[in-house]
Amino acid sequence: MKNSQILPLAIGLATCVWLQGCSSANQGANNTNQLQGKLVLTGSSTIAPLAAEIGKRFESQHPGARVDVQSGGSSRGVSDARQGVANVGMVSRALKPEENDLKTFSIARDGVTVILHKDNSVKSLNDKQVVDIYTGKVTNWKQVGGTDGAITVVNKAEGRSTLELFTHYFKLKNTDIKAQVVIGDNQQGIKTVAGNPNAIGYVSIGSAENSAANGVAIKLLPVNGIAATTANVQNGTFPISRPLNLVTKTQPQGLTKAFLDFAQSQQVNDIVQKQNFVVVSK
Repeated sequence: MKNSQILPLAIGLATCVWLQGCSSANQGANNTNQLQGKLVLTGSSTIAPLAAEIGKRFESQHPGARVDVQSGGSSRGVSDARQGVANVGMVSRALKPEENDLKTFSIARDGVTVILHKDNSVKSLNDKQVVDIYTGKVTNWKQVGGTDGAITVVNKAEGRSTLELFTHYFKLKNTDIKAQVVIGDNQQGIKTVAGNPNAIGYVSIGSAENSAANGVAIKLLPVNGIAATTANVQNGTFPISRPLNLVTKTQPQGLTKAFLDFAQSQQVNDIVQKQNFVVVSK
């Protein structure tokens, strides 16, 4: 074979090898963007709007993936994850000792505070006054420095982590609470208080701050003299705070792992902050 024939052949073989390598590398890179399938997340109504926005951004990067977010309370999140009904449970509190079989992934922090209608003249309540209102010992706003009006007590339904955090902090049992209205998610609680000048409720600080900033007729009360703000949850001074967790039954793999890694990454910090939650240091 002449040298003039060998050289093009060698170049051709080298080019072929190089292209195969590039093709393999590109295929590997493309695979990371070709995640396929559907993820179901159920549980905490506090986490649900945040998870939904994270899910939308994840879907935009992975067109073959779908993220279905359903609320229903943290207890549902634990139960559904354990039973395999959901790929991921949403639990807006620390896990209980009996739940430590689940894998936990914190995506943010939040606080819980008491809310009133913005026109209510009461500017603050001490812990004892809150307890007395929720146990029916105080039934009129004038008993705590407000104007005459029967208090409408709004409580959370069983299975809601906001209820658990509230009763734990104020050392109450849910059976002690004398409520006129029982609600499910935060938005229902906010809407109820905003529509009743004599109502009192308690919700996620993140949800309440966001609603108040958008003109909803509520105000957030301080706890122990500490203003109910995301900033005070961030600096650790607000006394009622909690982690916002995603949980799985087993160590996540594939699409589930990719989503959880994304939900804990800096790529979603702006979403966390926009919803008035606290970014978790990673």
